[in-house]
Amino acid sequence: MTPSTIPTFLLYGEDPGDAPAQFGHIETIAARSSLLDWEIGAHRHLHSVQILLVSHGQVSFRCDGRAEDLSGPCFMAIPIGSVHGFHFQPETRGFVLSLSGGFLARGTSPEDPLRRMLTLGASGSIAASATERVDWLCREMLALQTDWRSPSALFLALAEALVRSLEERGAAERPTLPDDARLAGFRRLIEQHLTEHRPVEWFAERLGVSGKTLTRICRRTLDCTPSDLIHARLLLEAQRLLCFTSASVVQVAEDLGFSDPSYFSRFYKRMSGHRPQQDKSGAALATAGDAATQPGVPDALKAST
Repeated sequence: MTPSTIPTFLLYGEDPGDAPAQFGHIETIAARSSLLDWEIGAHRHLHSVQILLVSHGQVSFRCDGRAEDLSGPCFMAIPIGSVHGFHFQPETRGFVLSLSGGFLARGTSPEDPLRRMLTLGASGSIAASATERVDWLCREMLALQTDWRSPSALFLALAEALVRSLEERGAAERPTLPDDARLAGFRRLIEQHLTEHRPVEWFAERLGVSGKTLTRICRRTLDCTPSDLIHARLLLEAQRLLCFTSASVVQVAEDLGFSDPSYFSRFYKRMSGHRPQQDKSGAALATAGDAATQPGVPDALKAST
């Protein structure tokens, strides 16, 4: 693993390898964390969303630089690709549920709470009226689990019931997710070609639209330009690498396709309001990945990046 590589797993500590098209896995918090002194280091999953459910105990967690301390009963929903880590109070009890990205299709619309929560991430207390149901659903899935690489329809139905039993804090303030297939395609292309610094027209051509049409789609749904979306994603990846790896600023610039470290530093300052050395030194760690600190990114884009 190079210094600038964020550990990526299918399940924590396990090589992602060839991820199954559809999978669902549940285990107790203690099953893995108790073997690691109750500390799960910073990492990410590129093929799954993850839901942490604490019934008793305390957890300190970071997700893309956002830090929070919670006491059970509580939950955390971690979107695909988010860098996260946990420190549990010893003997904390609860469950960790991992679901392949295709599970999001169970969300019937962009406004569906399931889809919003698993796409944007969420955390909070589990309502008193739902604690017994959540615990029962987790135990039932654990009992049902045989081949997690090919979960049964019942397992997935119980997983959906579990997610829908959670109440996202501040859900009323969440923005509506875009429901445009071309915008979704644009996001996928950004992920695949992030470090290549392709022009907007290159993306538009592969989507079968003009640059003006792609700009109109982005403005209508996110109130930003295609370039804003690309730059916000580059900034987020830069913050992740600076805060969660030992890579130097020069290494991060190189890994992200910037031929000139000085240009990277100017780009970073323009987008975040401060220089990359500040995040690397830890002075701005708490704001890394926190969209509210990114002056160059429109509000709707901040919440969806």
